[in-house]
Amino acid sequence: YAPYVARVPQRPGLTRHASGNTVEVDRARHALDLALSGADVAVVSGGDAGVFGMAAAVFEALDEAVADDPRYATVPVKVLPGITAAHAAAALAGAPLGADHALISLSDRLKPWPVLVARLRAAARAGLAIALYNPRSRTRPDQLAAAKAELLQEIPGDRVVVVARHVGREGQSLTQTTLADFDPQTVDMGCLVIIGAPATRVGATGRVWTARYVRD
Repeated sequence: YAPYVARVPQRPGLTRHASGNTVEVDRARHALDLALSGADVAVVSGGDAGVFGMAAAVFEALDEAVADDPRYATVPVKVLPGITAAHAAAALAGAPLGADHALISLSDRLKPWPVLVARLRAAARAGLAIALYNPRSRTRPDQLAAAKAELLQEIPGDRVVVVARHVGREGQSLTQTTLADFDPQTVDMGCLVIIGAPATRVGATGRVWTARYVRD
């Protein structure tokens, strides 16, 4: 994806291949083609490649490629762990994901909206803290508000909410609010939204954390 590749410093012998945002499998197949030809290839993700990143797309493309041409089975794929957005945002806030939690993408490009809603409500009923990836975009301006309405059917409005923007980059900011007061219109794709669990609280110093224990 072009904005992520642009963060990789140029150096002699490095060729950067930029691509669009919704062509993950095509991008992965291009990387496999380059690797099969003998190049050393890195597929860049914005956080941890294995969490809503490019690793799954590479393995999907690899399975398809091997079915067409067994030579692709000789291409080694190594997944390097990184810091995913939810955990970077949680560290900025304190420790809101310090107990059981769920990571859910609000994009319905690869899964139906009813499936997404069912997962949201199930996580809320289970008492999990929820980190929302891809919360709101120009093409999906209303889904975050719809998700908030669904969550309010399961959890109280005073549940802690944290919105982290541009974590680790210029313009980094953190907003703390409640589910009832949370305004989805203030969120864009540069944000990560964390909905607290029943045991999530704002500590004496203003940091947000989730207790490691659950009481009846």
